[in-house]
Amino acid sequence: MVEVCNTQVMKPLLEKYGFHFSKAKGQNFLTASWVPEQIAEQSGMDQTVGVLEIGPGIGPLTQQLCLRAKKVCAVELDNRLEPILKETVGSFENLNILWGDILKQDIPKLVYEQFGALRPMACANLPYYITSPILSALLEAKCFEAVTVMVQKEVAVRIAAKPGTADYSAFTIFCQYYAEPELLFDVPAHCFMPQPKVTSAVITLRTRKELPWDVLSEDLFFRTVRASFAMRRKTLQNGLAAGFPELGKEGAKAILSECGLPENVRGETLSIPQFAAISNAIYRRKNP
Repeated sequence: MVEVCNTQVMKPLLEKYGFHFSKAKGQNFLTASWVPEQIAEQSGMDQTVGVLEIGPGIGPLTQQLCLRAKKVCAVELDNRLEPILKETVGSFENLNILWGDILKQDIPKLVYEQFGALRPMACANLPYYITSPILSALLEAKCFEAVTVMVQKEVAVRIAAKPGTADYSAFTIFCQYYAEPELLFDVPAHCFMPQPKVTSAVITLRTRKELPWDVLSEDLFFRTVRASFAMRRKTLQNGLAAGFPELGKEGAKAILSECGLPENVRGETLSIPQFAAISNAIYRRKNP
């Protein structure tokens, strides 16, 4: 197996095909073999799993996934990597590489066609600039048992944040609505080439088979959350009044009272069940 994390192997390989890193694509390749090994190991892959990998790059994580999972489908945007991946992962018979943009794919359809009855999981070393859109697409697809990704550490911390903390955000609630996150380990900047300016972290999100709260309208729920965090320094009453002009301040105050919340409460202190109660109260007001 080609030691793609070894810079003495990687650099000649990249030079052979005239490959240059693209800042626009956020390309940083791993130079520490323990990282992809641990990602694959701690993600829970085995021979009952089909795994969708986003952005295989030159294949270090791909190799480890292919050694553990029954089937791997990797989606890569950068066609310049095709001859390199043929050398690094071309020998794996359980690998299928698709060339294109994952955000333009019908993910549930892709997963069904590629994996059939296998347990579907997703795994990726995500470029920092496009972390949120890809992670959102994977969670909204509602077809994975778990999603394990390497992201910028501050994003991982935000995903796993608790109510009332500085890192708690609308994106926290979005991720935790669909899944239960667990921070796995940090990855220092020196583990990459070129080195990013920040520390990375690996996080796994185990998707919820059943939601432990009742939400009458998901669209309205997430609109409520966005309105609550759009004016973070102001009270939730002000946020709701701005996000739902049809309510006004008095309507927002009445909604909070109905949910047993004080009028000076701030959105950043509320749990998902509390946001569900607020959005359901708004829904009932809109649909008497």
